[in-house]
Amino acid sequence: MKQLMSGARRRTALIGGAVVVLVAAGLGTWATDTWPFDKDTYCWGAWKEGSGPDFLSGEALEEDNASRTSKETAPTPGRQRGRCTVTIHSERVSGGGEKVVEETEVTVAYGPAPEDAAERMEWIGGYLGGRAMPLPDGLPGATDGNRALLVLPKGCDAPGGRPTAVTLDSTARSVYSDSTMPAGAGLGGSQSVARLLVAVANRGMEKAGCAPAQPFEVVSPLTALPEEDESFFTRACRIRGLDLGEAAKELEYQVGAVTRDLQSCSVRLRRGAGRYFDALMVAQPRLSALFDGATGSRAPARGWRGTGVFADDYKVVRADCAGRPLTALMLAPSTRETTPYFAAFANAVARRLGCASVAPGSATR
Repeated sequence: MKQLMSGARRRTALIGGAVVVLVAAGLGTWATDTWPFDKDTYCWGAWKEGSGPDFLSGEALEEDNASRTSKETAPTPGRQRGRCTVTIHSERVSGGGEKVVEETEVTVAYGPAPEDAAERMEWIGGYLGGRAMPLPDGLPGATDGNRALLVLPKGCDAPGGRPTAVTLDSTARSVYSDSTMPAGAGLGGSQSVARLLVAVANRGMEKAGCAPAQPFEVVSPLTALPEEDESFFTRACRIRGLDLGEAAKELEYQVGAVTRDLQSCSVRLRRGAGRYFDALMVAQPRLSALFDGATGSRAPARGWRGTGVFADDYKVVRADCAGRPLTALMLAPSTRETTPYFAAFANAVARRLGCASVAPGSATR
């Protein structure tokens, strides 16, 4: 009987010891984020759950029926395109008892600049103009805190020479029974977006087989917008020649970047936020490469320097400026003739950078 009791005690001790070992192992795996407590990763493993911005945090899933899902296709050496989408869906009940659906979507695209010239101009202006500021540390890209673009090294160019870029876009909204309201996507601001973009660009280049010896890195802070939007003015963005006269009463403008590599001026209708025009200058070499093959082979009009195209919805010109290519772009509805404004912007930028005028004059209205 004593032997039986002793054996039982030994078995109990062994089982207890095994439980302690399993618990200790579990604590160890939790502390190191290994199985069975792995945190979810997204966008080809570039982002990890709980790694910083709100849209990756546990708090984003605290509402009833909240879920975070992802869908992705990674680039490969044989297919230099990839896409990743992280979606958050949640539901809550407002103070008035109304059901509210919250939706957030963050999308990353890896691939060459659009082939169609008009589509490419709109694409470039959307990421580099408006409130976008250049990425720090010489990285060829920009972000406005909600979307971003980074041009990859030449070794990642598509066949035919179009540069490959990584873009990040975000949308968020609250859907009520009778309306839909925009919301913040929880990206954490421009500095956070820059880090998210660089992380996914590095992983994308690894998957595509074109990663450089030194990966991209964000070390320095982004510069802030030089000023907020202005709605009481006659001269847009403080640029001589962009005097909009009586039309200015219905407009507002935003001064964007004003650097050696990038400058922008966005003019919008106050009601409806429609575009009046967006003006952009690009001189950074890899960003300038986005325009390759889309600026024609001759001057866009008599008296203009360099090469360019005056199309219905955009005007673009490229010319040498102190040994570097300067490209000026203006996007505007085809119903509005903006050549004098484009000339004024292009010449003002050239003058600021210390090179010869691009346009034959800076006529005003």
